[in-house]
Amino acid sequence: MPGSSTLPPPPAPTHQVADRRSRIRKLFWTVLVAVVLLHVLAGLVAGGFVVAHYFMKPEAAFKAAKDLRMPAKEREQKMNMAEFDSLAPKPSFNDKLQALQPAPFSLPELPKVPMDQMLPLDPGAIVADQVSSMVGAAGTGSGVGQGGGGMSGTGTGFSFLGIQTTAKRVLILYDISASVVRAAERAGYSMDKIRDETKALLQHLSVNTRFDLAQFARNYAFFKTEMLPATDPNRAAANQWFDEWFAGSAGTMKLTTPNMVGGGPGFIEVMKAAFQLKPDVIFVISDGSFERKSGGGGYGEKIPFPELDDALRALQKSMPEPVKINFIGVGMKPKNEGEIRRVMSRHSGGGKFRELK
Repeated sequence: MPGSSTLPPPPAPTHQVADRRSRIRKLFWTVLVAVVLLHVLAGLVAGGFVVAHYFMKPEAAFKAAKDLRMPAKEREQKMNMAEFDSLAPKPSFNDKLQALQPAPFSLPELPKVPMDQMLPLDPGAIVADQVSSMVGAAGTGSGVGQGGGGMSGTGTGFSFLGIQTTAKRVLILYDISASVVRAAERAGYSMDKIRDETKALLQHLSVNTRFDLAQFARNYAFFKTEMLPATDPNRAAANQWFDEWFAGSAGTMKLTTPNMVGGGPGFIEVMKAAFQLKPDVIFVISDGSFERKSGGGGYGEKIPFPELDDALRALQKSMPEPVKINFIGVGMKPKNEGEIRRVMSRHSGGGKFRELK
């Protein structure tokens, strides 16, 4: 109504206020209990995982871990100083013990040492030997036999039947078949003379040079099954082998010849055995006609030159460096000479061909 004032609302009843407070308390305790229960439940779950960890242990797994180790760092300065210190002369005691009174015993005489078998101790001689081997220099001296052959040289190189070489491992193969013996006699170079040339060569070889010898036809026999140094005892043994077992002008090996391989294997098997000795140079003295025992009877069959070519190619490939094969022909037929020259041009390893006439 106009001119009257607004009155405030009447206060709430007392029981409504009490109900609201009661609801607030219930809500508070409900939230508090829920939070506590959640924490207790989380604790129980966590405790269950911890306890289960002890009851359910994982299986052992073996793994090889790579051990990484850094290499020790070299101390170059210390190493250089140690090397320098090692070059310094060591202290030595030079005073001699002397006695004025004779001793009650006498010392034995010193054993005789073969001085000619010792290596050269002169540094100049050693350097000269190395230089000669690098530049391919042959030995000094000269000596020409009948037909331009013979042996010469007293240095690192030597000449055998007119072919010069500087090899350190020398192997000589003699074809002692009847055709070669007859051809050598016609050429004025009998097998006995070739034997004497070899003996002279052995006497001039250095002890640093190794050698071996072999004679062959269909069968073959080596002097030794390994290369021997050219010492006096080995030279004497080689001379004895020549005198007792070398077929020479007879043209037939004795059945009791040491190290003889029978059955008629032929020249290719001889070369296989020769390459097993790892020589630097091989001298082959032959007429170029090679035979082996045929399958039936005791007759021989000629070895085809293409087969020889293939065999030498395979043998040269099996070596770290090619072996020089020097072929010395004796009484060769023109056809055989042409075939041998072709084989030599491909697989001789730089060797030479020479014919005794």
